[in-house]
Amino acid sequence: MKGSYLRAEEVTSDMYASIEAVTNTLEAQLKKHRNKIIDRKQSDSRVIFAQDFIEEKVADEEKIQIIRTKKFDMKPMYAEDACLEMEMLGHDFFMFRNADTDEINVVYKRKNGAYGLIEPEF
Repeated sequence: MKGSYLRAEEVTSDMYASIEAVTNTLEAQLKKHRNKIIDRKQSDSRVIFAQDFIEEKVADEEKIQIIRTKKFDMKPMYAEDACLEMEMLGHDFFMFRNADTDEINVVYKRKNGAYGLIEPEF
């Protein structure tokens, strides 16, 4: 899918059960993506009334569920070290405490293979 990524992670005691669970998760993500594309194309050819928009917005808000929360200690590190840590974990982004500024920062992998750094501005 151009510009989109699918990611799934499942842990069970049986490797085949984990593969099946990941497959189901990825299928659901693909269906959701496909439906978004179809909805976008159909919405281009019709007028959306205010009531329809409000109902769609409420439906979208009800779909968002946080099913997992992670807590971890954020040791101070430099942005370059955070990029290495992110690569070792196989993630697309990594949050860390910047050793230079003592602020929470995020490094992320860009589409061109370079890295980006997000620093808060107060």
